[in-house]
Amino acid sequence: MQLQRVLGPLIARRTATFTASLALVRAMHIQSIPMWEGSSNNYAYLVVDDKTKDAVIIDPANPPEVAPVLKQQIDSGKINLTSIINTHHHWDHAGGNSKILEQFKGLPVIGGKQCEAVTKTPKNGETFKIGEGITVKALYTPCHTQDSICWYMEDGSEKVVFTGDTLFIGGCGRFFEGTPAEMDTALNKTLAALPDDTKVYPGHEYTKTNVKFLTTVLQTEPVMKLQSFAENNKETQGKFTIGDEKTYNVFMRLDDPTVQKATGKTDPVDVMGKLREMKNSM
Repeated sequence: MQLQRVLGPLIARRTATFTASLALVRAMHIQSIPMWEGSSNNYAYLVVDDKTKDAVIIDPANPPEVAPVLKQQIDSGKINLTSIINTHHHWDHAGGNSKILEQFKGLPVIGGKQCEAVTKTPKNGETFKIGEGITVKALYTPCHTQDSICWYMEDGSEKVVFTGDTLFIGGCGRFFEGTPAEMDTALNKTLAALPDDTKVYPGHEYTKTNVKFLTTVLQTEPVMKLQSFAENNKETQGKFTIGDEKTYNVFMRLDDPTVQKATGKTDPVDVMGKLREMKNSM
């Protein structure tokens, strides 16, 4: 009994340490694949469950730039490609699906109902797994398109969200198929509800141009820090979190008096609409 009292806490501590170590070892791997650099500056993303090597490719819109990366990873035994995932139906996100499927046959295509060659559209809030470690949740964010889906992924303590053209670093997408109210819901209810340490992976590298607009509305320290980072770094995806966005992204600061003054509006939906109008006119 005496020995159990002495050894019990020691064993518990070592077990906890071992479990924590496993959690650190187990993590999703994300590889960004830039496409159309210098023009639309898109990103495709290869997400891999490190333990099983199961992987998905997100928005592989330009097969000549994406397929060689996939082939090299598959041929070297680094990944087992299990599906294509799309954030929305626009050609520069889902337009490469059929060509990818010609080379990598039989893959399911997971996305909105209008996505090219789609085979499965999860319900809002539905979850599924990549391999054993990564949990994926579909978050409906209609506005840029009505089939826009942001993909929230968790692997242990690692949290990321792939936002397509809904949320950019320091900005948001145009309201092609939606309203200011819908974008307010997408950004400030759906995405804002994610944990603040969730890293943001958008569909385009637009941060430098977004910062130019931000500085016309806000000249705060978070905006200046983002500006400095964007000026000194070619890529910003995965470097900022949902919590960061709340500090400088004016589209997520609709109650900020300075933002309201710049727009001449106070109702959040009206502020959202005016901000988009101002950004469009730049």
